Amino acid sequence: MDDQQRGRSGGRTLRPGSASDTILFTSPLMGDVVSDWSPMHDAAIHGRLLSLRNLLSQGWPVNLITADQVSPLHEACLGGHSSCVNLLLSHGARVNCTTVDWHTPLYNACVNGSRECADLLLRHGASPHPVNDVASPMHEAAKRGHLECIESLITYGGDIDHNINHLGTPLYQACKHQHVDCAKRLLQSGANVNLGKGLDSPLHVVARGSNDKMACLLIDFGADMHAKDIDGKRPVDLVSPESPVTQIFMEREGPPSLMQLCRLRIRKCFRSHQHYKIGSLFLPEELKEYLLHA
Repeated sequence: MDDQQRGRSGGRTLRPGSASDTILFTSPLMGDVVSDWSPMHDAAIHGRLLSLRNLLSQGWPVNLITADQVSPLHEACLGGHSSCVNLLLSHGARVNCTTVDWHTPLYNACVNGSRECADLLLRHGASPHPVNDVASPMHEAAKRGHLECIESLITYGGDIDHNINHLGTPLYQACKHQHVDCAKRLLQSGANVNLGKGLDSPLHVVARGSNDKMACLLIDFGADMHAKDIDGKRPVDLVSPESPVTQIFMEREGPPSLMQLCRLRIRKCFRSHQHYKIGSLFLPEELKEYLLHA
């Protein structure tokens, strides 16, 4: 079963005459009704806006949930159907409701990669922080390479350094799955370049993957090339001799230049707001681009 299927109830579809069908139709105006599956969920996951609107006008509950606590809003977000999401929210859908797997609608939007859905949810009060470490929107977006979702989460105060035992940080996930653009955006927003998964730093996981672009990015942002993992190994110890990353480590082995040290110090002063504060400085554009790694 794939990730999107896990966002659903997995139950049977309602059919006329079934027990669940009878329960729903005998009290269609209840605020929260539990069923195995419903026309509401079906319309939401497939983006059938007109059908969804008709069902709501007939009195179907907007917060109808399955036995696994999956709501129509969860399904609309999983499908990336922003028009359906907007309709459900306008009818009072609960924006921070969770499934039995701790999935929120925002988490599902990040699984899909829909910035439109994520922005709608965040504007309606969705929390950018995970309810449980099992399902973190920021980590999911970083793992899947959904840059726009990461940007939305950062804008609404998402924790870019949130460290989960079994996942590490969002930066670690972006590096592990080799999403250079996501890693760069996290670093530009002030993510700790050396914070990974336990003693396994982002540079360690990049070294194992032999990604030269990612290695250069992390080193430019001040990654510790001498950090040791749980086995006492440095990133360079994990790279095969024929890998282009080996050459990068050899070239960067010495002390950083004064220019690089100044850049790192200035960025550290601004911390998580560095991307915005550096951009507002009265400096030549070329210098600001250098400071921002643009």
